[in-house]
Amino acid sequence: MSTSVAAFAVPATSRSASEDPLREAMENLARVLPARTDAAVLVDLLGDDLREGLDALGDVECHFADVLDAMRMERPSPIALISLGDDQLVLERLEVLVGVVSQVRRRLSQAAGMMRQLPLPLGDS
Repeated sequence: MSTSVAAFAVPATSRSASEDPLREAMENLARVLPARTDAAVLVDLLGDDLREGLDALGDVECHFADVLDAMRMERPSPIALISLGDDQLVLERLEVLVGVVSQVRRRLSQAAGMMRQLPLPLGDS
């Protein structure tokens, strides 16, 4: 099930920690990683990557909402449609997303590797 980007777009100052899925996810990951400096740095970098990706995704989502709004007008203007179709910002944000997805993938692999180095809790096989 996917969560709308808007759920992550609410300013952190206006929601509690339990309403901040990104913060909650980062805190949970930090709890299961070894208590080492490199793990803390990894969590911080992953959090930054996710924020950047969600921000870029939000820009892309807004672009498509603008396209839909323009097309729903009773009589869309040709210049508005051309302008929306020539939005360089959305292409740049998609490039950011490609880079961020690659970074997130790499960092998740690093986190998984760190987790495998931890001893299993008693009772787990």
